[in-house]
Amino acid sequence: MRAFGAFRRVVAVVGAITLASAMVACGSNQDKSAAGGEDLGLMSAGTLRIGTLTDAPPNVYVKDGKFTGFDNDLITAVAAKLNLKPEFVGTDFSALLSQVNGGQFDLGSSSITVTEARKKTVAFSNGYDFGYLGLNTTKTSGITSFDQLTGKRVVVVQGTVQDDYATQKNLNPVRVPNYNAALGQLKAGTADAWVSPAEIGEKMAKEQGGGTVILAAKELSDAPMAFAVAKSNDKLREAVNKALDEVIADGTWTKLVEQYYPGRAVPANFKPGSGSVKFTAPQA
Repeated sequence: MRAFGAFRRVVAVVGAITLASAMVACGSNQDKSAAGGEDLGLMSAGTLRIGTLTDAPPNVYVKDGKFTGFDNDLITAVAAKLNLKPEFVGTDFSALLSQVNGGQFDLGSSSITVTEARKKTVAFSNGYDFGYLGLNTTKTSGITSFDQLTGKRVVVVQGTVQDDYATQKNLNPVRVPNYNAALGQLKAGTADAWVSPAEIGEKMAKEQGGGTVILAAKELSDAPMAFAVAKSNDKLREAVNKALDEVIADGTWTKLVEQYYPGRAVPANFKPGSGSVKFTAPQA
């Protein structure tokens, strides 16, 4: 009887220890799942599924099989602050916003300019960049300014703010699905000009323009660029905004600007993120 009683006490102690361990483990798993984004309405706990482009350097592109560029490196840093693993998927810009709001992606990363029309489809994070409209053409076209585009064959990527600009100016633009197609039209002589995001247009002209394509002019855009999230997911948007401020404050944003846009001056009235975080201005 004494042996049985001692055995029963041992079982009770072991059971208590096991239960306590299970409770600790359970609490640990809950903490990890929360830190991994399970409470952020993500498609998969712990993973931030990001829709982006493959052909728009220096902003968003694929190099050596890896998604990179200013926007994608920035959202990777944001994801790290949230203890999330970024998972990038290539798509066309014309479909990106509807795909984000339809639940195919948790977030869209593609130098997306915030507009009132786009706010009807998705919600936006705080702005993290500014941009310019670019005018790409050929060395022999004679086109040097935007006011010379009337009557010309102008190409744009469908659904972009450059598409909006050309439409508003009644230029009757030719719409293509991606930036490589736009550049290809200039090189083939089937378009006179491409209204581009200036940074992308300038880099592609130098690297892929075959010596014939140039960036002839650019204009500063009024609206900031931001990450797109579904209109129904305020928790993710708020978490991204908080993490974005953190990567601005710790110098990551400045480092990436200097890496991808060396020498580019930041407009005096532009403040990244919430606007309340102190940051070091990139070296111009």
